[in-house]
Amino acid sequence: MLPFHDPAHRFRSAPSIETERLVLRGFELSDLAYFVNFFADVDASRYVGGPNSSEDAWRRMLAGSALWQLTGIGMWAVTRRNDDTAIGHVGFFDFMRESDPSIIGEPEMGWILAPAAHGHGLAREACEAILKWFEGHFGKRAIWALIAPGNEPSMKLAAKLGFVRQADGTYKDAAETFWLRPA
Repeated sequence: MLPFHDPAHRFRSAPSIETERLVLRGFELSDLAYFVNFFADVDASRYVGGPNSSEDAWRRMLAGSALWQLTGIGMWAVTRRNDDTAIGHVGFFDFMRESDPSIIGEPEMGWILAPAAHGHGLAREACEAILKWFEGHFGKRAIWALIAPGNEPSMKLAAKLGFVRQADGTYKDAAETFWLRPA
């Protein structure tokens, strides 16, 4: 089975998307500081598999970037329009997760912002922009989001974006909440 991918393979790198306050762009080497800092922070990364070493943070960054080359979807760095420093990352992917239920072959969406960027509506702004991009290129499709139990801010954002909580499942033998944005 193959992961979700763009059959026309139109995007080999992240296209730039601008919103009122943000620029979403492909990862740059300078974004590594954001990744290392975020994934080293015990509190910030607790819901997304952290904390992680610098090596693992680097691998996460590489994976988000490499997805574009292989599948035509991937991750964007989130930066403020007035400052090119990464404050988060968002995107679409299919990591072929060994989850129950399985979502292999389906697009999944994720969003992570540094704690300093929380509470300003930036995650919603970035997510709405990439959902518009996705629908413009792939049409209305069901999209999954997996959110760790207890991550209430992410669950609230998922609901605002049109995701509906499904029956809970497991990922890596741990409880996980499953959210689906219907087509």
